[in-house]
Amino acid sequence: MRANKLRKLLDAGQPSIGTRVHTVWPSIAEAIGHTGMFDYVEFLAEYAPFDLYALDNFCRAVELFDMTAIIKIDQEPRGWLAQRGIGAGFQGVLFADCRSAEDVRQCVRIVRPETPEDGGIHGVGTRRFAYMGYGGSPEYVQALRDVVVMIMIEKRSAVEQLEEILSVGGVDMVQWGPSDYSMSIGRPGERTAPEVQAAARQVFETALKMGVQPRAEIASVDQAKYYLDMGVRHFSLGTDLSVLYGWWRKNGDELRKVISDA
Repeated sequence: MRANKLRKLLDAGQPSIGTRVHTVWPSIAEAIGHTGMFDYVEFLAEYAPFDLYALDNFCRAVELFDMTAIIKIDQEPRGWLAQRGIGAGFQGVLFADCRSAEDVRQCVRIVRPETPEDGGIHGVGTRRFAYMGYGGSPEYVQALRDVVVMIMIEKRSAVEQLEEILSVGGVDMVQWGPSDYSMSIGRPGERTAPEVQAAARQVFETALKMGVQPRAEIASVDQAKYYLDMGVRHFSLGTDLSVLYGWWRKNGDELRKVISDA
Protein backbone atom coordinates (compact mmCIF):
# COMPACT_ATOMS: atom_id res chain seq x y z
CA MET A 1 0.00 0.00 0.00
CA ARG A 2 1.18 3.53 -0.70
CA ALA A 3 2.66 5.51 2.20
CA ASN A 4 0.56 8.42 3.49
CA LYS A 5 2.89 11.43 3.58
CA LEU A 6 0.57 13.68 5.57
CA ARG A 7 0.08 10.96 8.18
CA LYS A 8 3.86 10.58 8.49
CA LEU A 9 4.29 14.32 9.00
CA LEU A 10 1.57 14.43 11.65
CA ASP A 11 2.96 11.45 13.51
CA ALA A 12 6.45 12.98 13.46
CA GLY A 13 5.23 16.38 14.68
CA GLN A 14 6.40 18.02 11.46
CA PRO A 15 4.70 20.93 9.63
CA SER A 16 2.80 20.51 6.38
CA ILE A 17 1.89 22.64 3.39
CA GLY A 18 -0.99 21.94 1.07
CA THR A 19 -3.04 23.72 -1.55
CA ARG A 20 -6.66 23.44 -2.70
CA VAL A 21 -8.13 22.96 -6.14
CA HIS A 22 -11.61 22.95 -7.67
CA THR A 23 -10.55 20.97 -10.71
CA VAL A 24 -9.91 17.26 -11.01
CA TRP A 25 -7.96 17.72 -14.25
CA PRO A 26 -4.87 15.56 -13.58
CA SER A 27 -2.54 18.07 -15.24
CA ILE A 28 -3.24 20.57 -12.46
CA ALA A 29 -2.22 18.02 -9.84
CA GLU A 30 0.89 17.25 -11.90
CA ALA A 31 1.79 20.94 -12.19
CA ILE A 32 1.55 21.27 -8.40
CA GLY A 33 3.61 18.13 -7.94
CA HIS A 34 6.34 19.35 -10.27
CA THR A 35 6.92 22.37 -8.00
CA GLY A 36 8.13 20.02 -5.27
CA MET A 37 6.74 22.47 -2.71
CA PHE A 38 3.58 20.80 -1.44
CA ASP A 39 2.95 17.85 0.86
CA TYR A 40 -0.63 17.37 -0.26
CA VAL A 41 -3.31 18.56 -2.68
CA GLU A 42 -6.91 18.95 -1.54
CA PHE A 43 -9.73 18.51 -4.04
CA LEU A 44 -12.74 20.62 -3.05
CA ALA A 45 -15.43 18.10 -3.92
CA GLU A 46 -17.87 20.04 -1.74
CA TYR A 47 -17.82 22.83 -4.33
CA ALA A 48 -16.77 21.39 -7.68
CA PRO A 49 -18.26 18.92 -10.17
CA PHE A 50 -16.68 15.50 -10.54
CA ASP A 51 -17.36 11.87 -11.34
CA LEU A 52 -15.84 8.66 -9.99
CA TYR A 53 -13.49 8.28 -12.97
CA ALA A 54 -12.14 11.78 -12.30
CA LEU A 55 -11.38 10.94 -8.67
CA ASP A 56 -9.36 7.89 -9.71
CA ASN A 57 -7.38 9.87 -12.29
CA PHE A 58 -6.74 12.78 -9.94
CA CYS A 59 -5.22 10.40 -7.39
CA ARG A 60 -3.14 8.70 -10.09
CA ALA A 61 -1.62 12.08 -10.93
CA VAL A 62 -0.91 12.93 -7.28
CA GLU A 63 0.77 9.56 -6.79
CA LEU A 64 3.41 10.44 -9.36
CA PHE A 65 4.89 12.70 -6.68
CA ASP A 66 5.73 12.62 -2.99
CA MET A 67 2.31 14.02 -2.08
CA THR A 68 -0.94 13.00 -0.45
CA ALA A 69 -4.39 13.56 -1.95
CA ILE A 70 -7.10 15.00 0.34
CA ILE A 71 -10.81 15.32 -0.45
CA LYS A 72 -13.25 17.80 1.11
CA ILE A 73 -16.78 16.43 1.05
CA ASP A 74 -20.35 17.61 1.53
CA GLN A 75 -22.33 16.85 4.67
CA GLU A 76 -24.51 14.40 2.73
CA PRO A 77 -24.08 11.70 1.67
CA ARG A 78 -20.84 11.88 3.63
CA GLY A 79 -20.47 8.14 4.13
CA TRP A 80 -20.68 7.31 0.43
CA LEU A 81 -18.49 10.24 -0.60
CA ALA A 82 -15.78 9.48 1.97
CA GLN A 83 -15.58 5.79 1.19
CA ARG A 84 -15.53 6.30 -2.58
CA GLY A 85 -12.89 9.00 -2.16
CA ILE A 86 -10.71 6.72 -0.05
CA GLY A 87 -11.28 3.96 -2.56
CA ALA A 88 -10.01 6.23 -5.35
CA GLY A 89 -6.79 6.90 -3.45
CA PHE A 90 -7.47 9.94 -1.27
CA GLN A 91 -5.56 9.48 1.99
CA GLY A 92 -7.28 12.22 3.92
CA VAL A 93 -10.90 13.37 4.24
CA LEU A 94 -12.08 16.82 5.32
CA PHE A 95 -15.65 16.62 6.62
CA ALA A 96 -17.73 19.78 6.24
CA ASP A 97 -20.72 20.96 8.26
CA CYS A 98 -20.25 18.96 11.46
CA ARG A 99 -22.56 20.33 14.14
CA SER A 100 -21.91 18.13 17.16
CA ALA A 101 -19.51 15.70 18.75
CA GLU A 102 -21.82 12.88 17.67
CA ASP A 103 -21.50 14.07 14.04
CA VAL A 104 -17.73 13.93 14.41
CA ARG A 105 -17.76 10.47 15.95
CA GLN A 106 -19.74 9.24 12.97
CA CYS A 107 -17.23 10.82 10.56
CA VAL A 108 -14.40 8.93 12.24
CA ARG A 109 -16.37 5.67 12.08
CA ILE A 110 -17.00 6.16 8.35
CA VAL A 111 -13.26 6.23 7.70
CA ARG A 112 -11.95 3.65 10.13
CA PRO A 113 -11.96 -0.11 9.44
CA GLU A 114 -14.74 -2.29 10.78
CA THR A 115 -12.64 -4.27 13.24
CA PRO A 116 -13.32 -4.93 16.93
CA GLU A 117 -10.48 -2.66 18.01
CA ASP A 118 -11.16 0.20 15.57
CA GLY A 119 -14.95 0.34 15.83
CA GLY A 120 -15.34 1.76 12.33
CA ILE A 121 -17.88 0.95 9.63
CA HIS A 122 -15.52 0.88 6.61
CA GLY A 123 -15.58 -2.66 5.30
CA VAL A 124 -13.77 -4.38 2.46
CA GLY A 125 -14.02 -2.72 -0.94
CA THR A 126 -11.88 -3.82 -3.85
CA ARG A 127 -11.51 -0.28 -5.08
CA ARG A 128 -8.56 1.37 -6.76
CA PHE A 129 -6.34 1.84 -3.69
CA ALA A 130 -6.77 -1.82 -2.75
CA TYR A 131 -6.31 -3.71 -6.02
CA MET A 132 -3.99 -6.70 -6.47
CA GLY A 133 -5.01 -8.68 -3.42
CA TYR A 134 -4.91 -5.98 -0.74
CA GLY A 135 -8.65 -5.75 -0.08
CA GLY A 136 -9.36 -6.75 3.52
CA SER A 137 -5.76 -7.60 4.34
CA PRO A 138 -3.82 -6.29 7.36
CA GLU A 139 -2.24 -3.71 5.01
CA TYR A 140 -5.73 -2.61 3.92
CA VAL A 141 -6.80 -2.19 7.54
CA GLN A 142 -3.68 -0.18 8.34
CA ALA A 143 -4.25 2.08 5.33
CA LEU A 144 -7.71 2.94 6.69
CA ARG A 145 -6.22 3.63 10.12
CA ASP A 146 -3.74 5.99 8.47
CA VAL A 147 -6.35 8.05 6.59
CA VAL A 148 -6.16 11.58 8.00
CA VAL A 149 -9.51 12.68 9.44
CA MET A 150 -10.02 16.43 9.25
CA ILE A 151 -13.06 18.26 10.64
CA MET A 152 -14.39 21.69 9.69
CA ILE A 153 -15.24 23.76 12.76
CA GLU A 154 -17.64 26.17 11.15
CA LYS A 155 -20.98 26.01 12.95
CA ARG A 156 -22.05 27.77 16.11
CA SER A 157 -22.96 24.48 17.77
CA ALA A 158 -19.54 23.02 16.88
CA VAL A 159 -17.77 25.91 18.59
CA GLU A 160 -20.05 25.48 21.61
CA GLN A 161 -19.07 21.78 21.76
CA LEU A 162 -15.46 22.39 20.76
CA GLU A 163 -13.70 20.60 23.62
CA GLU A 164 -15.99 17.57 23.32
CA ILE A 165 -15.33 17.44 19.56
CA LEU A 166 -11.58 17.71 20.06
CA SER A 167 -11.77 14.84 22.55
CA VAL A 168 -13.23 12.46 19.96
CA GLY A 169 -10.68 9.74 19.28
CA GLY A 170 -9.44 9.61 15.70
CA VAL A 171 -9.72 13.32 14.88
CA ASP A 172 -6.36 14.32 13.42
CA MET A 173 -6.85 17.93 12.31
CA VAL A 174 -9.39 20.74 12.40
CA GLN A 175 -10.00 23.61 10.00
CA TRP A 176 -11.77 26.87 10.88
CA GLY A 177 -14.59 28.01 8.57
CA PRO A 178 -15.41 31.69 9.07
CA SER A 179 -18.04 31.97 6.32
CA ASP A 180 -20.27 29.22 7.65
CA TYR A 181 -19.71 30.35 11.22
CA SER A 182 -20.71 33.95 10.52
CA MET A 183 -23.86 32.69 8.79
CA SER A 184 -24.70 30.34 11.66
CA ILE A 185 -24.63 33.20 14.19
CA GLY A 186 -26.85 35.39 12.03
CA ARG A 187 -24.12 37.60 10.58
CA PRO A 188 -23.66 36.31 7.01
CA GLY A 189 -20.64 37.63 5.17
CA GLU A 190 -19.03 39.15 8.27
CA ARG A 191 -15.97 36.89 8.22
CA THR A 192 -13.77 39.50 9.89
CA ALA A 193 -16.24 40.70 12.54
CA PRO A 194 -14.69 40.79 16.06
CA GLU A 195 -17.06 38.06 17.27
CA VAL A 196 -16.02 35.78 14.40
CA GLN A 197 -12.32 36.49 14.86
CA ALA A 198 -12.60 35.78 18.59
CA ALA A 199 -14.22 32.42 17.86
CA ALA A 200 -11.48 31.61 15.35
CA ARG A 201 -8.74 32.28 17.88
CA GLN A 202 -10.59 30.18 20.44
CA VAL A 203 -10.69 27.27 17.98
CA PHE A 204 -6.98 27.46 17.14
CA GLU A 205 -5.80 27.92 20.72
CA THR A 206 -8.05 25.21 22.14
CA ALA A 207 -7.05 22.72 19.45
CA LEU A 208 -3.37 23.32 20.13
CA LYS A 209 -3.92 22.99 23.88
CA MET A 210 -5.74 19.68 23.40
CA GLY A 211 -3.20 18.25 20.97
CA VAL A 212 -5.30 18.27 17.81
CA GLN A 213 -3.50 20.00 14.96
CA PRO A 214 -5.32 23.02 13.49
CA ARG A 215 -4.72 24.01 9.89
CA ALA A 216 -4.83 27.59 8.62
CA GLU A 217 -6.06 28.41 5.14
CA ILE A 218 -4.11 31.41 3.86
CA ALA A 219 -4.02 33.32 0.58
CA SER A 220 -0.46 34.63 0.85
CA VAL A 221 2.75 33.82 2.70
CA ASP A 222 2.64 36.98 4.82
CA GLN A 223 -0.59 35.75 6.45
CA ALA A 224 1.26 32.81 8.00
CA LYS A 225 3.00 34.82 10.75
CA TYR A 226 -0.18 35.41 12.77
CA TYR A 227 -0.77 31.66 12.97
CA LEU A 228 2.87 30.74 13.44
CA ASP A 229 2.98 33.01 16.49
CA MET A 230 0.08 30.99 17.93
CA GLY A 231 1.92 27.72 17.33
CA VAL A 232 0.14 26.60 14.15
CA ARG A 233 2.35 24.55 11.82
CA HIS A 234 -0.06 23.32 9.15
CA PHE A 235 -1.09 25.51 6.24
CA SER A 236 -3.13 25.38 3.05
CA LEU A 237 -1.91 28.04 0.63
CA GLY A 238 -4.33 29.40 -1.94
CA THR A 239 -6.95 27.89 -4.23
CA ASP A 240 -6.75 27.51 -7.99
CA LEU A 241 -9.78 29.71 -8.78
CA SER A 242 -8.63 32.51 -6.49
CA VAL A 243 -5.11 32.43 -7.95
CA LEU A 244 -6.43 32.57 -11.51
CA TYR A 245 -9.00 35.26 -10.73
CA GLY A 246 -6.40 37.43 -9.03
CA TRP A 247 -3.98 37.13 -11.96
CA TRP A 248 -6.67 37.82 -14.57
CA ARG A 249 -8.10 40.76 -12.64
CA LYS A 250 -4.74 42.42 -11.95
CA ASN A 251 -3.17 41.92 -15.36
CA GLY A 252 -6.38 42.52 -17.28
CA ASP A 253 -6.78 45.86 -15.51
CA GLU A 254 -3.17 46.82 -16.19
CA LEU A 255 -3.43 45.90 -19.87
CA ARG A 256 -6.64 47.93 -20.29
CA LYS A 257 -4.90 50.95 -18.77
CA VAL A 258 -1.94 50.55 -21.12
CA ILE A 259 -4.24 50.26 -24.12
CA SER A 260 -6.35 53.26 -23.11
CA ASP A 261 -3.20 55.39 -22.62
CA ALA A 262 -1.73 54.41 -26.01
